[in-house]
Amino acid sequence: MAAFSHTSVLLGGLLEWAKPAKGERWIDATFGRGGHTTALLERGCSVLALDRDAEAIAAAAELEAVWSHPDNRLCAMRSDFSEIALRCAEMGWNDGQGVDGVLFDLGVSSPQFDDPQRGFSFRYEAPLDMRMDQRQELTAGKIVNEWEEEALADCFYHLGGERQSYRIAKAIVRRRESRPIGTTTDLADVVSAAAPRRRGEKIHPATQIFQALRMAVNREVEVLEAALPAATALLRPGGCLAVIAFHSGEDRIVKNFMRDRARRTLETPDFAPVAANPDFCFDRVERVLPDDGEIEANPRARSARLRLAWKKE
Repeated sequence: MAAFSHTSVLLGGLLEWAKPAKGERWIDATFGRGGHTTALLERGCSVLALDRDAEAIAAAAELEAVWSHPDNRLCAMRSDFSEIALRCAEMGWNDGQGVDGVLFDLGVSSPQFDDPQRGFSFRYEAPLDMRMDQRQELTAGKIVNEWEEEALADCFYHLGGERQSYRIAKAIVRRRESRPIGTTTDLADVVSAAAPRRRGEKIHPATQIFQALRMAVNREVEVLEAALPAATALLRPGGCLAVIAFHSGEDRIVKNFMRDRARRTLETPDFAPVAANPDFCFDRVERVLPDDGEIEANPRARSARLRLAWKKE
């Protein structure tokens, strides 16, 4: 396993606002390289750590060995976080006590992004993979070379926010008629030729295409939408749901989920009687942004948003 230096984003914000304490149960649903998990352990929490990436779980095993004595407060499982309730039951935390906190750190991790062989970045020539869980069959290469033009355009537009999605999809289909698109740099070249960078633009033309493909390969929106209500159901009264998002679409999903469940009443016409919100379960929500010091130390934190919600007592 390659060695990586990884800095957890918004760790200080999480600790300041969620205030994890000794004896609490926490689920780190996206272990990555364990920065958040380590901080929770150092504060005396017991942690169930989940990740679908084999390399992350290998790193978790090393951390488990460090924290195995005297009280085995860390348990790591390889799992998609949409299965958080099942993993919690396997942990024995379905005993009616609930958990004190659940943390999600969404998107690709720095070690995944910086590993050339994973295919997440066009900075390196590599196979078009992008799988977080390498047990699954769907890869970015399969999408690029097998999906219909309209499906590609929809993916690029809805997941990547790419305004030239149809032009790029058409160029991809035209190119693969002569030979498959096999590598990250190959795809980046096709995209750049179809939608060249405009004067003054700093972002590479393929950036949003790679983001969309990664999200499609790993079903990131579907998994998140399944995991949020499951995690909320696991929280004890007063427990904290914490989500760090970098992608505006994912952050919007989290924002709306928390907002809709923090309203005590439903929005109704002026003439209608006030109706209680059957989904009300959060009595407090907060948003935390990285400060200038964190952004300077870790530029990848610039787009991060931490949202927290506390379950009603």
